[in-house]
Amino acid sequence: MSMTTCECRSPQEQRLYDKIEGREDKFRKTHPRVFSLLERFEGQKPRIDIERALYFTQSMEKTEGQPLVLRWAKALMHIAQNMTVYVQEGQLLLGRAGCDGRYGILYPELDGDFLDIAVRDLPTRKTSPATITPEDAKRVVEEIAPYWKGKTYHEALNAALPAEVHKLTYDDPEGLISRFIVNETSSFRSSIQWVHDFEKILKRGFNSIKKEAEDKLAALDPMSPKEDREKRPFLEAVVIVCDAIVLWAKRHAVLAREMAEKETDPTRKAELLRMAENAEHVPGEPARDFWEACQSQWFTQMFSRIEQKTGTTISNGRMDQYFYPYYKQDRAAGKITEAQALELLECMWVGMAEFIDMYISPTGGAFNEGYAHWEAVTVGGQTPDGRDASNDLTYLILKSKREFPLHYPDLAARIHSRAPERYLWDVAETIKYGSGFPKLINDEEIVPLYVSKGATFEEALDYAVSGCTEARMPNRDTYTSGGAYINFAAAVEMVLRNGRMKKYGDQKLGVETGDPRNFKTWDEFWNAYVEQHMLFLKTAFTQQYIINKLRANHFAQPMGSAMHDLCMKHCIDLHQEQIPEGINLGYFEYMGLGTVVDSLAAVKKLVFEEKKLSMDKLIAAIDANFEGYDDVRALLRSAPCYGNNDEYADSIGREIDKISVEYGNKYSMKDLGIHNDVRYVPFTSHVPFGKVVSATPNGRTDSFPLSDGSSASHGADVNGPTAVLLSNCTTKNMGMRDRAARMLNIKFTPKCVEGEQGTEKLVSFIRTFCDLKLWHVQFNVVNKGTLVAAQKDPQKYRSLIVRIAGYSAYFVDLSPDLQNDLIARTEHDVM
Repeated sequence: MSMTTCECRSPQEQRLYDKIEGREDKFRKTHPRVFSLLERFEGQKPRIDIERALYFTQSMEKTEGQPLVLRWAKALMHIAQNMTVYVQEGQLLLGRAGCDGRYGILYPELDGDFLDIAVRDLPTRKTSPATITPEDAKRVVEEIAPYWKGKTYHEALNAALPAEVHKLTYDDPEGLISRFIVNETSSFRSSIQWVHDFEKILKRGFNSIKKEAEDKLAALDPMSPKEDREKRPFLEAVVIVCDAIVLWAKRHAVLAREMAEKETDPTRKAELLRMAENAEHVPGEPARDFWEACQSQWFTQMFSRIEQKTGTTISNGRMDQYFYPYYKQDRAAGKITEAQALELLECMWVGMAEFIDMYISPTGGAFNEGYAHWEAVTVGGQTPDGRDASNDLTYLILKSKREFPLHYPDLAARIHSRAPERYLWDVAETIKYGSGFPKLINDEEIVPLYVSKGATFEEALDYAVSGCTEARMPNRDTYTSGGAYINFAAAVEMVLRNGRMKKYGDQKLGVETGDPRNFKTWDEFWNAYVEQHMLFLKTAFTQQYIINKLRANHFAQPMGSAMHDLCMKHCIDLHQEQIPEGINLGYFEYMGLGTVVDSLAAVKKLVFEEKKLSMDKLIAAIDANFEGYDDVRALLRSAPCYGNNDEYADSIGREIDKISVEYGNKYSMKDLGIHNDVRYVPFTSHVPFGKVVSATPNGRTDSFPLSDGSSASHGADVNGPTAVLLSNCTTKNMGMRDRAARMLNIKFTPKCVEGEQGTEKLVSFIRTFCDLKLWHVQFNVVNKGTLVAAQKDPQKYRSLIVRIAGYSAYFVDLSPDLQNDLIARTEHDVM
């Protein structure tokens, strides 16, 4: 793209071109501290810090035979006592999980069986690489990995899967390579996305929780074997872990005081002394002001990352709610200005950005390109008693997203039918900035669904966004295991190839439904698809049944459990299969909705109804990847498509959704003891899943990415963005509860939302999204030319941020396949 182009640009694009052309960022003068912190590591390849893995392993070796929750707490204490602590120049918050700069840490309890291979490949792998020093790599291979061989959850799961499930899950005997058909995800992390009750820590502190555990210990029946063997280890673990995080905080306080003694600048000296005072007080005791509240939350968040690998980090909950009393109090007392509060928050954003949640396995890395992260900060929504929840801190956080050029944190805005115009306007203006924030989550869909699954209205109204598009109710949600990703585009291919796939040769993977050339009616083809579909569902639920039985033997979460009301009430670790009074919300992933709907619509319309195309010629064109069959491909692409408010296509999508929801309704609670709901949230996995699927009847070519989430297929949505919303709505089975999130991507040109008129249109679009009761929507506001230019000259466009799949990332950190996927998405220039 020419630097002199006069096309309309988003504020992010304009800022980027100003930087390329040497103009100073106007916000740098008002945010000097955090810009300085950011520039020290921006664009840096992450480095692996092995201390967490090393000290965790050392402790686990010494405590074999003890209850797992107690072993985990002792390991956290060993880490707290020995891990290096840091005080960064210029930072106002203390607490890191690893070395200075951009870093990641290792979780050998997850990856120990292939950790030695991973550290060899990490620096050179194509997706999300990381550096590791030769000395650290040697210690991983010689000291850490050997202990975990034969002990990891992944190995146990791989051995437990029946042959018919294994062949659809893994492509190798060791289970290290995915088939990308029915993919388990539970071995990538100790827990799926999670939200702690941070307000509890701010109000009570860990010393209060420790006292609660000690009182419960004292009240145990000394003659009860059950209480002695189950409750006692849990409560002892809580006491240890509360001491561990307080000890860890106080070690930071000691270092901050030492540095203050040497500091010659009086301003920085005062900051260091105040930071030391904060760390001496929190998170052990209740926070007394806004700075202490930020520090307490940050210590808790970072120690959670040390405790376990939670699906791309612990989410931050409703930050504008639990921080607001401290902000309001300090503002009223004249203790803090808006700018000072913003600086503290942005110090936290920078700290988040330095921590990279590394996916060590090749499959996990492919799922989460661009150093995926979902440490969601939730703003807006409603209070537990149903009033609008927006406040001054809500607007301050939105302002930060417009002024500070960073894709951390992952900002999420809750929308409801009575949301104030000012709030929606500020949300729209932030979206227009162009970095993909905030993603929108809809109270009108989520609250009733959660109530239908057992929550009270107060609990449901207080949900926080967690992970990519999901939500959590702190103190009521209790399920921690990742679900299956199911490649239903592969089911379409198996209909065409009689239970086989081109990628895997003549191996029978699905149901042998016969040669489709012999099908006389659409019903025969549809029934064959349903057979493949149902096999995939059964495989996924069998996986989940085995997963639920295995995980409690491999994972514990004493600190997370200490912060959960039900775990403390019943003295049970959060990773146990069933927690009394808890609500177990799980999911299985529908991959490739648009691809499947469009493929089935094309077959139904062109082959069986209009008879414009024979099945023989369709299969021949697909086998040839449409080479020499341009006419066939053009015909297929003319068929009705999902995303256009076309009832022909959307009715197929609704029926697909129905059979999935019905299966979940029948077998979730009965067989799994959880709400295992259908979800449409692929992260970036629609790219690797697409690589195993040959050409499909919607005209998609061999190995091209599948449609992502509940979005339309690439270029198929030609009737405008409102039609996309309507298709999303009409393909849902609104009267059924066994459904979860739908991720929806919308891409606008900056011209489409330009000026006040553009903001008004975007606000109206958001209200339509809310009225249709859709779960999620997120936006890219960027010119295609900018993306193409960034692909050609990545160094110049190093800071270009784009929305990918429930998170934002630097465009140049993405693989060419994912970059092309983003470029190929429909660019709406009219709303």
